[in-house]
Amino acid sequence: MTHRLVLIGGRGYTGSAFLPLLARHSKLELALASSGSQAGQPLTAIDPDWPDPEQVLESLTPEQVGEVDASVWVLALPNGASQPWVEAIGRAHPEALIIDFGADWRFDESWVYGLSEWNRDRLRGSRRIANPGCYATGTQFGLLPLRDQLTRPPVVFGVSGYSGAGKTPSPRNDPERLRDNLIPYSLTGHVHEREISTHLGRPVRFHPHVAPFFRGISLTLAVNLSEPACATELLERFTEHYRDEPLVRVTQAIPEIRDVAGIAELRIGGFAIDERQPHRASLVVVLDNLLKGAASQALQNINLAMGFDELDGIAV
Repeated sequence: MTHRLVLIGGRGYTGSAFLPLLARHSKLELALASSGSQAGQPLTAIDPDWPDPEQVLESLTPEQVGEVDASVWVLALPNGASQPWVEAIGRAHPEALIIDFGADWRFDESWVYGLSEWNRDRLRGSRRIANPGCYATGTQFGLLPLRDQLTRPPVVFGVSGYSGAGKTPSPRNDPERLRDNLIPYSLTGHVHEREISTHLGRPVRFHPHVAPFFRGISLTLAVNLSEPACATELLERFTEHYRDEPLVRVTQAIPEIRDVAGIAELRIGGFAIDERQPHRASLVVVLDNLLKGAASQALQNINLAMGFDELDGIAV
């Protein structure tokens, strides 16, 4: 049986990254992809391999959702924009699955937090999913195996490509401003700091930066552990923890952004211990912010919620 899906916000970076995944899916078909500013643009302008050259972005408002037959609704919208859509979809299609790429529902306990590999049981059969943030995804994959041993707030140094700043013009996605540059921002109170702390159950300190490359995230995590450790022990612990996860690779070497750009895999490695203070450890996590940090994780969550193969549509 094929299920129809609507993508709201198909022209943004994350919506554009979702379309190629959807094209490969065996049980989902696109009913409609909307854009408030680019209605009429062919989907092949976003994904050159899109199978229907006649299909275009359409204009859609919350008041019109009852006119569209679909059981899955993907909201690839800016933070703060999803509530009218959620309310309208809920009225018109009460049994539909809604997944929101933004931060609006990540702190609402009535929504399932979609950190796929860590929350599978709650995701199965769910109908309201808050997709995690990109920085928050990578940080939690690096910290959750150590959560019970953390004695102080971990310090996270994050660097993202400028696609993470979205398409609305700002200094953080201005190629000239970024040329030969690294821009720190939101050094306190970033929404992902709150998100990580809430779902990890431990406070963290998060320092985000944006760099001149387009896509990808590198996170360097510094932690204090309750027991002294060695790098080999940490490597073995993480390897065992993620042994059966096809989208998570643990390495001894420090992973680099170029290793994951354009793929759905997250990598963790570079485990290091301060020999002077063996309670202090560092590690590195890298991921593609548009895929494992957004679109491919969303498709994992949809697959889990709908009872499909978890990796349908996701290249491994």
